[in-house]
Amino acid sequence: MAQLNPEILAVLSAIEEAQIPPLHTLSAVEAREAFLKLRAPVAQPTEVSSVTDRTVPVEGSEVAVRIYRPNTHQDLPVLVWLHGGGWVLGDLDSADLVCRDLCHYSGFVVVSVDYRLAPESVFPAAFDDSFAVTKWVHDNASDLGIDPQKIAIGGDSAGGNLAAAVAIAARDQQLPLCAQLLIYPVTEAALDNASYRENADGYFLTKPMMAWFWDQYVPDKTQRTDIRVAPINADLKDLPPAIVLTVEHDPLRDEGIAYANAMVAQGVNVHPIHVSDTIHGYFGMDIECGKSERIDAAHLLRELLQ
Repeated sequence: MAQLNPEILAVLSAIEEAQIPPLHTLSAVEAREAFLKLRAPVAQPTEVSSVTDRTVPVEGSEVAVRIYRPNTHQDLPVLVWLHGGGWVLGDLDSADLVCRDLCHYSGFVVVSVDYRLAPESVFPAAFDDSFAVTKWVHDNASDLGIDPQKIAIGGDSAGGNLAAAVAIAARDQQLPLCAQLLIYPVTEAALDNASYRENADGYFLTKPMMAWFWDQYVPDKTQRTDIRVAPINADLKDLPPAIVLTVEHDPLRDEGIAYANAMVAQGVNVHPIHVSDTIHGYFGMDIECGKSERIDAAHLLRELLQ
C-alpha cells in the first residue's frame, strides 16, 4: 500500500471489513443501498444560519434543492453544488456535510442540487438539471438574497464533471459565473492513462467502477466525446477562475490535472491543488483531513471574489 494518511488507511480498512460487494457488480438500486451502508452519521454537523428544502421547476418537472445560508444578510455570493457518486449515487443528504462546511467557512449561500440519476435518467438529464438550477438561481437572485454577479459552480467527482460542463454552457449562454470549484473532476471518458493504470484497484474508486458508472450515465458511447460529458474537449477560453483539486491515489488524477493545465493554456486563472497522501472521495468524508480540505477550499473560493 502506498504512503497514505493514517485516517485514509483506517477508512480503507473499514470498507474492507464491511464486506460490501464491488459496486460495479450490483444493480444501481443495490449500489445505492450499499453506498448508504458506507455513510456513517456525521459526528458534529457544522452549524449554519438556515437550511431550506424546496423544489425548482425544470421543463414541466421539478428538481429538489437544499439551500444553506451562512447568515441573514442579503446579496451574498452563492455556490451551486453538484454532488458526486458517478451520476448514479448520492443525494442531498450525502452532500450535506460538504455543503455545511462550504457555506460556513466561505460565507456563501450554497444551493445543493438533487439532479436526476442514471440509469433511470441517462445523459443529458443530470447536466440539464444542473444547468437549469444554475439559471434559476441567477434569475431568482433577489428572492434568494444573493448577488447574481457572484454565482460560483462546484462539485466533486461526477459533480465536478457536471460543474465544469455547466461553466462552459453558462459562458456560451452569457450566464455570468464568478468561479469554479472542481474537486477531483471527471473530464473525459478514455479510462486509459497513467493514473488509471496506477490506481486501477485498492483505493476505493476503481477502474471497473468508473467503467460501470459511464455505462449507466452515457450508455451510448458515441456521446462520450460530447463536451457536456467530456469538458476537456471544449474551447475553455473565458471560463471563470477555477480551483481544481486532484489527489495522487485516484484513477481521475491525470484527467483532473490535464483539465487544469488545459484551462491555464487557454488563459483561465486556475488555482491547482494536489494532495499526495489520500484517495478519491476524502473531501466528503467526516475525517480531519477532509474537514481541513473543505475549510481551505471555502477560504480559497472566498478569496477568488476579492
